[in-house]
Amino acid sequence: MNDNVNLALVFLIGHQMKWLNKIDSFSFVVGRSLLGIYFIVPGLSKVFSYAATIALMKVKGVPFSSILLPATIIIQIFGGLLLILGRNLREASLILFGLTITINIFIHDFWTLSGDPTQAHEVQNFVKNLAIGAGLLVLATKDKN
Repeated sequence: MNDNVNLALVFLIGHQMKWLNKIDSFSFVVGRSLLGIYFIVPGLSKVFSYAATIALMKVKGVPFSSILLPATIIIQIFGGLLLILGRNLREASLILFGLTITINIFIHDFWTLSGDPTQAHEVQNFVKNLAIGAGLLVLATKDKN
């Protein structure tokens, strides 16, 4: 009886793994495309709200805001496109990781908001960006080029 149960489990797990292996490529494309969209949308948003974004950067103490904002826009839009297209994944992922962590430190600085009602929101954004960064690091290991 125990051998039959083991045999059934091996069959079920093996069958499930074959099915999961079939969706790996699809999941990889969808996942990296969603990450790409995550960067393209804010990049474009910064173009259309340029003055407000630069004002926020200055209030938050971001140095060289007038240089870093256009650089951020370019990195977000073109990096996001590279993720979607599956090109230069390692380089794009690592650059976007660096940008995401930098944005986290300067913009989502929840540690400066003690007692402020927006602190919880900034903590949430900070942690979310850490997860996005983690995904980018994983994606950087998957470059097939």
